Amino acid sequence: MDANGTINSIKAEIDVFLTEYFKGKGSYNKKVYEAMEYSLNAGGKRIRPLLMILTYMLYKEDYNDIIDIASAIEMIHTYSLIHDDLPCMDNDDLRRGKPTNHKIFGEAIATLAGDGLLNEAMNIMFKHCMRDNSAINACRIISEGAGVEGMVGGQTVDILSEDKKISVEQLYYMHSKKTGALINAAILSGAVLGGAKHDHLKNLDYYGRKLGLAFQIKDDILDITGDTKTLGKKAKSDLKNNKTTFITVYGINKCVEMCNSITSECVEILDTFPGNTSKLKELTLFLLNRTK
Repeated sequence: MDANGTINSIKAEIDVFLTEYFKGKGSYNKKVYEAMEYSLNAGGKRIRPLLMILTYMLYKEDYNDIIDIASAIEMIHTYSLIHDDLPCMDNDDLRRGKPTNHKIFGEAIATLAGDGLLNEAMNIMFKHCMRDNSAINACRIISEGAGVEGMVGGQTVDILSEDKKISVEQLYYMHSKKTGALINAAILSGAVLGGAKHDHLKNLDYYGRKLGLAFQIKDDILDITGDTKTLGKKAKSDLKNNKTTFITVYGINKCVEMCNSITSECVEILDTFPGNTSKLKELTLFLLNRTK
């Protein structure tokens, strides 16, 4: 992903934080910690914490000051995946190339593991706010991005949209919340923690919304063109669940064109910033060219 190793080294530090965080925790409740760690450390790309840190680095260099909150975002994302895979939702048995959480620990523990990751993420953010009051707004952005008017709301629409055709407007709404909200929250919270000014926040908000849209369109493309082994999850799952997707609305060729165009727009937005945006551009292009 990165010739100089900067992005990979940041990812490695996030991995270390997440691995170390739960060490020594648990007694009679240890099983839920095992379930939380199982999914959290199953090999995710860490896109959301990376976006947060790279945006923060447009304004401040020492990202170690926020690696805890960045890791909390990954906990929130992982909790959503555990719940999304449950039989009562998408009923998937493969995630990141491994059996889904409920296949290993059972539905009840998997549900509690998702709950635990969400609450642990909030604990981390509250602790950070106790030492830095300026972080309160950033943590609010993350919490709202994960909430009913964000990711949870989008997931709700996604569940209600199975086995039916939905409007284009509803499709965009669903994915702007389910996928886009936490991606955008990661970018904006990183900027807020870095001390970005209002005009920068406005442009980064636009960048984040566009990036979230491109990310979802790429996911829809990969669901059709990818294979289960490469994706690490079942291919063509949207077809199986009879979901309206960007592919069913626009077709594969148009979606590829849209994804390229939106990504180019994201890069153009980053070109308007005075700081070094090369790493954010690199990650933006990686998301366009990824195979899983």
